[in-house]
Amino acid sequence: MSLEVIILAAGKGTRMRSDMPKVLHTLAGKPMLVHAVEQAQKLAPTRTHIIVGHGADQVEAQVKPLGAQCVPQEQQLGTGHAVAQAMPNVDSEATVLVLYGDVPLVPAALMQQLADQAMQGGLAILTVALDDSTGYGRIVRNDQGEIQAIVEHKDATPEQRQIKEINTGILAAKASLLNGWLPRIESDNAQGEIYLTDIVAMAVADGVPISHLQPEFAQQTQGVNDRVQLAELERWHQLQLANQLLRDGVQLADPSRFDLRGELTTGKDIFIDINAIIEGQVVLEDGVHIGPNCHLKDAHIGAGTHVFANSVIDQARVAKHCNIGPFARLRPGTVLEDGAKVGNFVETKKTTLGKGSKANHFTYLGDTVVGEKVNIGAGTITCNYDGVNKFQTNIEDGAFIGSNSSIVAPVTIGAGATVGAGSTITKDVADNNLAIARGKQRNLASWAKPVKS
Repeated sequence: MSLEVIILAAGKGTRMRSDMPKVLHTLAGKPMLVHAVEQAQKLAPTRTHIIVGHGADQVEAQVKPLGAQCVPQEQQLGTGHAVAQAMPNVDSEATVLVLYGDVPLVPAALMQQLADQAMQGGLAILTVALDDSTGYGRIVRNDQGEIQAIVEHKDATPEQRQIKEINTGILAAKASLLNGWLPRIESDNAQGEIYLTDIVAMAVADGVPISHLQPEFAQQTQGVNDRVQLAELERWHQLQLANQLLRDGVQLADPSRFDLRGELTTGKDIFIDINAIIEGQVVLEDGVHIGPNCHLKDAHIGAGTHVFANSVIDQARVAKHCNIGPFARLRPGTVLEDGAKVGNFVETKKTTLGKGSKANHFTYLGDTVVGEKVNIGAGTITCNYDGVNKFQTNIEDGAFIGSNSSIVAPVTIGAGATVGAGSTITKDVADNNLAIARGKQRNLASWAKPVKS
């Protein structure tokens, strides 16, 4: 039997106080809706339908690359009305899984269990027990413990409001059942909305069995209505990611001060200090040490490399036993070969630093290829941009670049060549030559210092 997924994502999210649709606010660096879609896609559904309303174009731009299709809900008349918008496009023989774009952390395994229960012929709902169930729909059971209805908080009696088990809104059912139930839902409730939850009472009346599941953690089914809830869910999620890294053998100085906003692949004996931010696809090989306040994005860091405090590595590849920072910035296209060193306040862009080469202080290297065992002195810059075009600098093996030098590309510094400190180099330097390009010093003995008038 085929599976189709419907994800409700039409709401504005007024309490977020934002022009952005609520479901596009990010958790762990990714829109909440994208989390939900990616987990659902792991079930290989025939189709994934996204119910859109507020900011539909923005929402569609996020989910279309993931293979989902958007269904407009012109008026937000309730959850039952939202699901009904997608049903004409759903195979009547399929099983339907209903999810929410502002409930980002439902794991695929839990979704699959719910769908499997529904495929057996009934209605399967996801519930959770909360210490404080205020505001949520309550699960009403009979004396035998069988689910009889879901009563929304505003419609609940004082006795029903004491119930701790609440409805998450997530459910699965056969499309044929939904097609029969949805048109029968009425809006005679405190909100004046068409509640999807009313199908539970219909299932009871029709003799359709109702099964239920509960998550391992309540946060896995927690919805987000405002920025406070989003921040709380972010910290819980980050702690789960940090704990998994600890179980994998990574040493974190403080798991509560670590942020993973992508995928991290790790080797053995890795240390990550406080306030590290990991984005995109990052690989840390054996023995890598990441200092405090570092930001790594789409980077590959080789074994034994030390990244010192406050450094940024963005779309760069670093080989083994390199030293980076503190306060270094490796921009996209940077490659450090084995044993290279990039020190404090050094910035690189589209630059290769060869084996054993070093730029230890206050340097900018842009569009530069540096050979092996080259020393770049403090204050050196490669002048790669003429205001219109970029040009390349080549510094060959064993060259020595004196401090405070400006190398105006395109230019080549030959193997073993030396550039005298304070030089502005505009022409190629042959192998093993000394290049000095600076104004002649003059000392004026008769010079008088200015004085205040």
